[in-house]
Amino acid sequence: MTISVSKSGLKFSRIVQGMMRLNQWNFTKTELEEFVQKCINLGVTTFDHADIYGNHTCEAIFGNILKDNPSLRNKIQIVTKCGIMLKNEKFPRRVAHYNTRKEHILESVDQSLKNFNTNYIDLLLIHRPDPFMNPEEIAEAFYQLSKAGKVLYFGVSNFTIQQFKTLQSKMNLNLVTNQIEISPDNLEHFQNDNIYFLMEKNINPMAWSPLAGGKLFNINDDKGKRITNALKEVAKDFNTESLDTIVYAWLLNHPVGIIPISGSGKIQRLKNAVDALEIKMDPEQWYIIYEAALGQRVP
Repeated sequence: MTISVSKSGLKFSRIVQGMMRLNQWNFTKTELEEFVQKCINLGVTTFDHADIYGNHTCEAIFGNILKDNPSLRNKIQIVTKCGIMLKNEKFPRRVAHYNTRKEHILESVDQSLKNFNTNYIDLLLIHRPDPFMNPEEIAEAFYQLSKAGKVLYFGVSNFTIQQFKTLQSKMNLNLVTNQIEISPDNLEHFQNDNIYFLMEKNINPMAWSPLAGGKLFNINDDKGKRITNALKEVAKDFNTESLDTIVYAWLLNHPVGIIPISGSGKIQRLKNAVDALEIKMDPEQWYIIYEAALGQRVP
């Protein structure tokens, strides 16, 4: 199943496979290619990256299979991000910081294209809001990248409403998404009106960490226990024991058109996410989970 992201010409799979931990999965090149092919067979054709993932290694690891099998490129969509400058042994900078200047964005994209062994990126995101950003510079970088055919679409990640509006006001292209953290463990974007802003603008948010890194199922925590019990209650309605499937369904059924990112390297976990596409929740079922996450009854 695909979705036209924010009613643009960009087509994504309804579930996205996240590659942040790719370098930790210890796949051989053959195993990675088999994993990607299994994703495609499940209908998951969109892969989420960032320049910094795996200390700047994950893009190139993924790109190795595209180099050996170029035909895969036409079957998938690549998302990547830029703007975070790490500080570590590999990058002994004085301080970790953000860099959204035009020159850095252009250089970062060129490096990502080289890493991926491709000549275009489907979607480029500014990874984090930059307090020092010049939105006109970002807009100019995006325009140049679009004109050169290096990037097809653009968006942001972790932006507030005002940050999104400020950048969009300087652009002659539309930002097509805001990749934000959404899960029953994190209701922030329901409470700060970001979801409603995106709904008003017909923008599909991408949801990172939809399972909250496993915190949802921590029954030693009061919040985790509440959410787990709520998920089990709703799961009975759909004759499933897969609580992660219910979480994905909770996201997928929201009217804003959330696009969840599954971050696991285990194909069964991805299948659990795909299975959620068959689940249609009514408002009562959705609110059982929302109230458990909120920790109180809605007014």
